[in-house]
Amino acid sequence: HPGAAGTQQPTQNPSDQRAFDTNEGKRLYTQYNCSGCHFNGGGGIGPPLMDEKWIYGANSENIYATIVEGRPNGMPSFRQKIPDNQVQQIAGYVRSMSGQLRKDVSPTRNDAMNARRSEQRTKREPAQQTTAPPND
Repeated sequence: HPGAAGTQQPTQNPSDQRAFDTNEGKRLYTQYNCSGCHFNGGGGIGPPLMDEKWIYGANSENIYATIVEGRPNGMPSFRQKIPDNQVQQIAGYVRSMSGQLRKDVSPTRNDAMNARRSEQRTKREPAQQTTAPPND
């Protein structure tokens, strides 16, 4: 068989469950210039990533394989150019663009955010008054 052995594809992407990972995926999507072909997910030279029609499948393993193996007619292979954990983060971000992930893991959301903490921040204690020493 010509070429290197195929990379083991993950059946579940742990990055699909972590806000930090999808946010990193967003950063890496820009860093690796995925927008150069897919623009900001709306499509251009490469297919759009924000709709529900996916040529090679929208599951994590399909996206992982597309990034690592490449696809005919334009998508280059990034095998051994992007570490596996970063491929998983990018795949998680790509899935989030089309609304396939839970909202609490969408990019720019902090893993520590939850309703209770944000409610606590909106409740403010009355400001304590202090008396300044008189000016002489």
